[in-house]
Amino acid sequence: MAHELPFIAAIDEAIRLEMERDDTVLYFGQNMATTENEPYVDAFGKDRVRVTPISETAEIGMAIGAAMAGFRPVVELYMAEFMLVAMDQVINEAPRFRAMSGGQVKVPLVLKAGFGFTAGWAGQHTGTIGAMFMGVPGLKVVMPSTAADAKGLMATAIRDDNPVVYLHHYLLTLEHGEVPDGEYLVPFGEAAIRREGSDVTIVATGWTVDRALGAAEQLASEGIQVEVIDPRTLAPLDTHTILESVDKTGRLVLVDQATRHASAATVIAGEVAEHGFSSLKAPIVQVTALDATIPYSEPLEAWVMPNEDKIVAAVQRVVGAAPVTA
Repeated sequence: MAHELPFIAAIDEAIRLEMERDDTVLYFGQNMATTENEPYVDAFGKDRVRVTPISETAEIGMAIGAAMAGFRPVVELYMAEFMLVAMDQVINEAPRFRAMSGGQVKVPLVLKAGFGFTAGWAGQHTGTIGAMFMGVPGLKVVMPSTAADAKGLMATAIRDDNPVVYLHHYLLTLEHGEVPDGEYLVPFGEAAIRREGSDVTIVATGWTVDRALGAAEQLASEGIQVEVIDPRTLAPLDTHTILESVDKTGRLVLVDQATRHASAATVIAGEVAEHGFSSLKAPIVQVTALDATIPYSEPLEAWVMPNEDKIVAAVQRVVGAAPVTA
């Protein structure tokens, strides 16, 4: 059975169910005991729901210590950019201890952070920085695009014995979707095929998945059948599903809200260029944000961001392109 929930409520449902199931799950955050979060305190007590200092370095450091001591903390960071204040803990500490100890030390930690809040927030808190964490050994990176996956990936993240950066797109916060009842897990490293097609593969992440699906609907009226793939996790990345799709369609368009050279799209393009070049009938095309700080002006913001029209144009380009030659 399933029920309908907003994206953000699906995340909360997963955290609550995991806290009920496992008393080692903790919830940390700078506003965790304020009125809007009081239900967590009422349900689990102030030993498990902790207010932290207004210091990302402190709260993430505390969580790493708790994880090494056998707990499973979830840190509510609100904005992904706040992790930049504590990059030593995020990059140089939490992901390293397990390998450096030969597997003796586990760091089961979830860093929950919003991103991509392009709704008039201008230059800060609007970034898409997931690719920054993709190449860090020992660090897993999650980016759900549906309410169901928001729930299932959070539960999997909490149960994982490695640190997980869990990125939820703020423009999806109030998007509703069907969510399975009760315990629900989505495995890491398994992409979802959101739409099947035979002519072009689109790989999109987070908020851009719906933009890709909208573009695919437009293109279907032109007789172009688009397959839309949602990786769901950036690390581990399901390159197998992407390569299988490219082998079928022969064409690839990558959609990412990040700027071109700081995007997951660029990483995926490299994987396909190396391992699937012989399948390609046209050059890979990337539809990303422009290399610019997100402007406050709404028309300029829209100009910088990827959208359905840009995706449609990219697909039309690869369908009409000359074949790739060795």
